[in-house]
Amino acid sequence: MRGFAKRHTVAQALQWLDMQLRTLEPETIPLSTAAGRVLARDVSSDVDVPGFDRATMDGFALVASSTEGAGPYSRLPLIVVGDSMPGRPFDGVVRSGEAVRVMTGAPMPGGADAVLPAEFAEVEDPDGPDGPAKAGHYIAGHYISALGTVSPGKHVGRRGEDITSGTTILERGRTLRAQDIGLLSSVGQGQISVVRRPRVRLAITGNELLPAGTRPAGFQIADANGPMLSALVERDGGVVDFPGLVRDDRQSIVDALHADADIVIVSGGSSVGVEDLAPTLVAEHGELAVHGIAMRPSSPTGLGRLGHRLIFLLPGNPVSSLCAYDFFAGRAIRALGGRATAWPYRSIRAKLNRKISSPVGRLDYARVRLEDGLVEPLAVGGASVLSSTTRADGFVIVEDDSEGFAEGAEVDVWLYD
Repeated sequence: MRGFAKRHTVAQALQWLDMQLRTLEPETIPLSTAAGRVLARDVSSDVDVPGFDRATMDGFALVASSTEGAGPYSRLPLIVVGDSMPGRPFDGVVRSGEAVRVMTGAPMPGGADAVLPAEFAEVEDPDGPDGPAKAGHYIAGHYISALGTVSPGKHVGRRGEDITSGTTILERGRTLRAQDIGLLSSVGQGQISVVRRPRVRLAITGNELLPAGTRPAGFQIADANGPMLSALVERDGGVVDFPGLVRDDRQSIVDALHADADIVIVSGGSSVGVEDLAPTLVAEHGELAVHGIAMRPSSPTGLGRLGHRLIFLLPGNPVSSLCAYDFFAGRAIRALGGRATAWPYRSIRAKLNRKISSPVGRLDYARVRLEDGLVEPLAVGGASVLSSTTRADGFVIVEDDSEGFAEGAEVDVWLYD
């Protein structure tokens, strides 16, 4: 056994990491699979949306001046010359004194410049109560009475009012939401260029481990880091490759390090004990740039490269693994996938109900709970106590140049939700 010769600061580790990061190459995928992906290029429209003037109300398309002076006690007659339906426009021109029945979204007929809403029109019944206009129906050639006035452009959606041809509708780097998918479809984009998702190999080591979900027995424990890290990688936009647990032997770990992946995350065996093989193997086969970081938990974290792969050595203790992932591996996955490197957590400011102590020179990751609007510290140590994160609402970071926070101090709380 030996201790770390030196510990890097978190800032130094992040500085090395950020120098390695770049956005992965684009790939083209069907629009139907693009939700949640990151645009690799700006998208412009080569069409107007809508591509025609259309009615925004059910009613009658007409020349607005035909309704001038109309009211409940000053009914103006208009002859109905046809109708316009969505996808089936009126084939003709509307003149003064004429109207075309129109449905919402239907093309505006030529000559018409406004829509009289149906509630401001009354169907005349020249044939008596049993005629074809009975119950508000009509046939072409019958009359309606305008009971109100409309101005030019009223209840008309203009061509291109949503999207104008030639404009950029979405910019590169945007994570596509449901409404973005709809917008892309509306301009005829069936294939989209997105940033390739980083492939992430999880190598969960430890001869004491049982597969996730297995009931612990004897001196063996169930794997918690595999499913936890898988969920985190997927949250951050990575593609998980987790074929199973890795034995604590040199060849098994070397094989995992050489996986067909952009990132390899090794969990366990990252410290300086005689059975901590991963750091030595990374140094032998590639570059171990950082090993040992002045933070609690997660001190035995390592960062390196092997060929084109970024390597992250995370401690086996679950809280340490979670903390190191969030600080380093998650940052890299998001960056390679074209996403922001910042934590995907929202933060709030609130006051501590008791102090958090920390030595200068070490960054601390304190799990906290919110109680009646105050922040209650739960744990700073306890790297193996994963339940400290499930009982917590979030965490507070004590930077390495601070001795902590006094009771009543306002702090930033990063919320797990």
